[in-house]
Amino acid sequence: MKFSFVSLFCEIFCPYFKHSILARAKEKNLINTDFFNPRDFSKDSRKKVDDYKIGGGAGLLMQVEPLYECLKEIKKNDKQTHFIFLNPAGKTFIQKDAKRLAKKEHICFVCGRYEGIDERVVEIFANEVFSLGPFILTGGELAALCMSDAISRNIKGVLGNSLSLKEESFEDNLLEAPSFTKPFSFIHKNEILNSTSAFLKGNHATIADLKKTLSIAKTRFFNPTLYQKYLLSRKNYEK
Repeated sequence: MKFSFVSLFCEIFCPYFKHSILARAKEKNLINTDFFNPRDFSKDSRKKVDDYKIGGGAGLLMQVEPLYECLKEIKKNDKQTHFIFLNPAGKTFIQKDAKRLAKKEHICFVCGRYEGIDERVVEIFANEVFSLGPFILTGGELAALCMSDAISRNIKGVLGNSLSLKEESFEDNLLEAPSFTKPFSFIHKNEILNSTSAFLKGNHATIADLKKTLSIAKTRFFNPTLYQKYLLSRKNYEK
């Protein structure tokens, strides 16, 4: 998988790919990254890439020409590039999108700044437009990092244990069951907190059933909307 990032602040991305799972994935050539700054495509002597909105309105907008030339160059070098724009108007990015996009060969994240991007660029290049949720960020860089991380985890070989993907939250419309580690007993304010004793008995079928029960209870409490999706999926399965 190749990730390209189009941003006015490309230096934001590099440190994140130098640590932990993603660093190892880069070492194995499972993922690769490159970066493009629209300023490099500006014909303005000061490398200006923003201007006021036509028709008025607060703030500045990323100009059409530098970004257009930047994306045109990327597409010229790889016609299979899948362009993703980050925008509050986009559909909310979910785990199913991460799994689907992990099958692409080249994804290019286009990160807006200021008050956004000239809409004509979006219309010309966007394959998909995503949002992380109903809130506003200063730019698209953090959203692009979140998405590239989620996508990378679903690329074969990136995770050390592929079984981790099967037990993660949002699989089968459920949150992952509560997890515990040693010690079994932990004292907090003179109260002894024990982890679930059934996990220690080695009966894998019992543990699996308990985890499913806990997963359902956790989903019902923390994410009622997802829980309703789970109930609906069960009804459809039982038909």
